[in-house]
Amino acid sequence: MHVFVTGATGFVGSAVVRELIGAGHTVTGLCRSEEKAAGLKAAGAEALYGTLDDLDTLSSAAAAADGVIHLAFSSPTNDFSNFEGALALDLRAVQAIGAALEGSGKPFITTGHPHENGHTVDDAVLAMAERGIRASIVTLAPTVHGEGDRAFVPKLINIAREKGFSAYIGDGTNRWPAVHRLDAAVLYRLALESAPTGSQMVAVGDVGIPFREIAEVIGQQLNVPTVSITPEEAAAHFGFLGPIAAFDIAGVFNTAQASQATRELLGWKPVQPGLIANLEEGHYFA
Repeated sequence: MHVFVTGATGFVGSAVVRELIGAGHTVTGLCRSEEKAAGLKAAGAEALYGTLDDLDTLSSAAAAADGVIHLAFSSPTNDFSNFEGALALDLRAVQAIGAALEGSGKPFITTGHPHENGHTVDDAVLAMAERGIRASIVTLAPTVHGEGDRAFVPKLINIAREKGFSAYIGDGTNRWPAVHRLDAAVLYRLALESAPTGSQMVAVGDVGIPFREIAEVIGQQLNVPTVSITPEEAAAHFGFLGPIAAFDIAGVFNTAQASQATRELLGWKPVQPGLIANLEEGHYFA
């Protein structure tokens, strides 16, 4: 297939592009700059200049493709403090792509995000299944890891460096799900190729790592102590990550069951190192 990919130069998107090309598909990737375009071309993809608010560009690229994978997510000013603005922009982009694909039977794979006022972009995508689009959703684990990661785990590492110790809250048994970026890329490809209309998939390799184990390996790699702190101390230590660091994500969202259902649906088998093994490789601390 010829696939249009938004977010094609991002941490996950760049892996998806290479996975698609490696499987014999051709790719047009949305990008913002010549520098980003160079990376796409080096991977064997065609670059299309534009942003999520270029709705005409999104529509024409979607119409010309055999399928779309939507990974981009940013606010109109690229300021993530304006999360509601980012969600609204994402919905407009999804609607524009959906309108271009209507009645075509083509696959449209999006990345799950909540939306303002209790509505979700996911709702809009699933409704497209009734409009002649093979629409489905991949929800990523809250930690997507691998070389080039700049999200939650590097922030935890930086906090431990600054504070001089690696912390967990209480007994640290609350669990974080995680997935390697290369395993996630395979799931997006499988979804494009064969996910039934209306499918909701979850990209989870490690279904739930106790937060204490993450803190311990960070402490070992930095050669600093690992310390339990109280819930009251979490905000001062972790900042905005405090609530997340205390949350049992795996239990609340039943990631084990959701992951198993995804594996059975598409035959997806994560094969990359898990988060703990990936941290032990050392590149997070270079």
